[in-house]
Amino acid sequence: MFQIGKTLISEEIIEKDFVCNLNACKGACCVEGESGAPLTDQELPILEKVYKTVKPYLRKEGIKAIEEQGTFVKGWDGEWETPLVNHEECAYVVFAKDGMAKCALEEAYNDGLTDWKKPVSCHLYPVRTREYSAFTAVNYHKWAICDDACTLGAELKVPIYKFVKEALVRKFGADWYQELEEVAAQHLK
Repeated sequence: MFQIGKTLISEEIIEKDFVCNLNACKGACCVEGESGAPLTDQELPILEKVYKTVKPYLRKEGIKAIEEQGTFVKGWDGEWETPLVNHEECAYVVFAKDGMAKCALEEAYNDGLTDWKKPVSCHLYPVRTREYSAFTAVNYHKWAICDDACTLGAELKVPIYKFVKEALVRKFGADWYQELEEVAAQHLK
């Protein structure tokens, strides 16, 4: 572990390689698991605000789940998350003709209809953050469904922190990221 400001960061973020391989996994991270995407307190009103704009992108099952459960729910761990359809995929998931899972929130963003891309937890993946009273933990979340992403990242020689650069800058700022790059350069010597 190393520290930048009030963050404690796992070395795996700079040592491990990762590049999403959607052709292999078809967006399984939006479908697999027991919980929705983690949400920050600041994202809750954003989800409420963009729901009407995003609704035309959603599947009827997603709309039903959101209208029954709300635009966000409290998970079993007491944390905020996106609702699920039948305890399975995220309610904001849509499927392309080839079966690939996509995010309706991101689709609306890409079409210029909102200025919010998607939950920062999704944008950061495979990095997971956890807020504590004195610091924020920044860790690599290893999940078997992403084995192809690890293989592709190794082939392309792209460390996790570079793959999720945009999301890390979004979460922690450009100065923080620059310091992370400096730490990575020293660590990898």
